[in-house]
Parts: sequence; structure tokens; C-alpha cells
Amino acid sequence: MAISSTSIPKFPTYNSLRLTNLKPKLPSSLIFKAHPQKPLALKTYQRTQIKSLFTGIVEEMGKVRQLGFDESGQSFDMVIHSPTVLEDVNLGDSIAVNGTCLTVTEFDSDRLEFKVGLAPETLRKTSLIELKQGSVVNLERAVKPSTRMGGHFVQGHVDGTGEIVSMEVEGDSLWIKVKTSPEILKFIVPKGFIAVDGTSLTVVEVFDEESCFNFMLVEYTQQNVVIPLKKIGQKVNLEVDILGKYVERLLSSGFVESIRSR
Repeated sequence: MAISSTSIPKFPTYNSLRLTNLKPKLPSSLIFKAHPQKPLALKTYQRTQIKSLFTGIVEEMGKVRQLGFDESGQSFDMVIHSPTVLEDVNLGDSIAVNGTCLTVTEFDSDRLEFKVGLAPETLRKTSLIELKQGSVVNLERAVKPSTRMGGHFVQGHVDGTGEIVSMEVEGDSLWIKVKTSPEILKFIVPKGFIAVDGTSLTVVEVFDEESCFNFMLVEYTQQNVVIPLKKIGQKVNLEVDILGKYVERLLSSGFVESIRSR
């Protein structure tokens, strides 16, 4: 059912937004480079706990309509065209964009578009910095208690990026190998879960000597996610299975040894 546009905020016209033409007031070296964080204002969101959960089952491939700095030069925003995920959207909702949990700040049900803000840390840690006007992105709304869990538990908190190093066709399947950092690879295991650009996938093999892992996309998945549209050398967002991170945390904290000594 379509949402009435009479009670929702409208986007300003793109002429007034001028997102793609604005230049930041801060130099890019300060925006995209790690720097000391300022104290958080009272009204900012603090993700100190899991507030949204995803399954890694992509609902829709949306298209980036506009992105860039707003008129203040401080906020980097992205406008995405997406008929499906706007069916029941509200301000403040979480939507995973290529596996990155982002907050809806504005939406327009007539234009079938919504806007999200991208923090400097998000641009540093994810592949979203490579997007441009016209780019296609994976979209998934946060799950509800009644949602069927078709993938695995995905938080939308990207651990880092990987680089596509090979894409090989076998029948109607597509094999993709991704290279990533040792800090991420240590959490990746054969037949384990991983979210690649927000898509829940099963790891086939891990190649420790190459710092790589691979996975296979069946024909249906190829037609409904953005990964096959990318080229060798492009980045993908990676989120490893959170269970592996919890296990490492317990082992490094000495919890297991304390239990054994009792």
C-alpha cells in the first residue's frame, strides 16, 4: 500500500540541495583521515548497542540519485531511489545500504526516494566512498520480530573492506575471490557466514597465504544483488559473523582460563 505524501516531509528540489556540486569547507584530508573526535552533542545518535538487525537478504537494488555535501559543507548526504523499502518507512528507520546501517533523515513517497547522512568514519571504513550518481546499491530494511530469518544475523556494522581479485563463471554460477586484511580474514572460515555488501553468503574456501576467501553466487542471486556488477579491483564491504568476534573476545580476556582454574 502506498504511503500518503501529505504527512511526510518533502525533499527540497535538487537545485536547492546542489549536493553534487558543493565543495566541503573542510579539506578532504581532514574529512577522510582519522582525527580526534569532538564531544557528542546531546541530540546525536550513539550506537553503543545493537539497535537494528538485518538478515543479509537483499530486498531491492536501489539507485543513487544524488550524493555530496550539503550547503553547510559539513554534512555528506546521499539520496537513493527505492520503491520497495519505502513502503513502510519512517524517519529514523535503519536501512542497510551495501551492508552499512544508515539512518533515514528524509524521504519522499512521491519521488520514491530517501536520504541518509554519511559520517566521515563511514566513508573511511566502507566502500561507500566509491559510489557516484547512478550507482546501484543493495538495500535491506531492519528486520521485525515477525520477519523470517533467511540469512544470518547481520548488524550493518562494516568491519572493513575487501578487494575483488577474480570473477570466474562456471555454468550458471559465478565464483568470486576477495582479498582482505589479516585482521578480518582471521574471522572467516570455510562454510561460515559472511556479509558481502550486505548480502548473506557462505564462504567456500579461505586462502590464508593469499589473504583471500571465495564464495559462489547462483544465477538468482547474481540477478538481485550488486556484486556481479562490480569489476576486478573494486571494493566490497565485509561484515564477519559476530559469533567469531565474541569468541575471540572471550579467549583474549582470559575468561576460558578463569573457568578452567575453578
